[in-house]
Amino acid sequence: MCEKYKEIKERFGQNWLPGYSAAAFTTYRAGGPFEALVTPAARYDLAWLRAFCARNDIPFRVLGAGSNVLVSDKGLKGVTAVTSKLDKVRISGHTIEAEAGALWDDVARISVENSLGGLEKTSGIPGTAGGAVFMNAGAFGQEIFDALESFETMDSTGYVKTLRKAGVKYGYRKVEGIEGLIILSAVFNLQAGDRKGLLIERNRVLAQRAEKQPLEYPSAGSVFKRPPGDFAARLIDAAGLKGLRVGDAEVSRKHAGFIINLGNATASDIYALMQNVRAEVKDKAGVDLEPEQLLLGDFE
Repeated sequence: MCEKYKEIKERFGQNWLPGYSAAAFTTYRAGGPFEALVTPAARYDLAWLRAFCARNDIPFRVLGAGSNVLVSDKGLKGVTAVTSKLDKVRISGHTIEAEAGALWDDVARISVENSLGGLEKTSGIPGTAGGAVFMNAGAFGQEIFDALESFETMDSTGYVKTLRKAGVKYGYRKVEGIEGLIILSAVFNLQAGDRKGLLIERNRVLAQRAEKQPLEYPSAGSVFKRPPGDFAARLIDAAGLKGLRVGDAEVSRKHAGFIINLGNATASDIYALMQNVRAEVKDKAGVDLEPEQLLLGDFE
């Protein structure tokens, strides 16, 4: 490995993984190697890593569970920090504080098990608390920001700041003004509820996901954002695109809003299929679908 990563290797040891494949990490099970994948175990390690990359002009990014991204087959240069070890969830009264790396479904489950309502309909959303806040994830009429009180961020200098919901502009699957910030944790203000009723609702949501979504195949969830007054899946289905394939990437026959990996799809296959779907829907319905998933790396 290049000499520039010597200090990272010495500091992080087994938590430093050079050449780790995105196909082994992301939920799409596709993509090339990360030049350096690092899993910091503490905030100060994350701050040190970001500062090190800034000093040495090394590209730097943060990922959670790899559930809403497509990494290029060419891989990613620089350092990718994964928040999986920053995953504590704490409960105090009617509030839950979740570190960025906590799996979101764990946060939803813990809230329900403690008779706290407000997150139960988001059960089963893949990814982490940090990613859920970053894009204001949601499902079944419930969004992350509905219950959000505040979230902690770290800037490029390592400065940590708490942002309150009231001071942030947010909307459907977007939060403005936080580009370049690392989300460290989030606090949710919930309502006391009936544990049994909340568990029933959680199980209903999970069952509906299993029934209607192709969870048996690798995917990254909904590919496109919901266009105003309509649904991306309906437009894709109406265009006759269910089952459309590029290589081993396929528009799910079960849910047209998903692209699935049938086994050996490359990131290029998935990307090409995304573009084909957008072009067909634009041609047949006049709607330009906006991707919900993040494209990382070079797809040209």
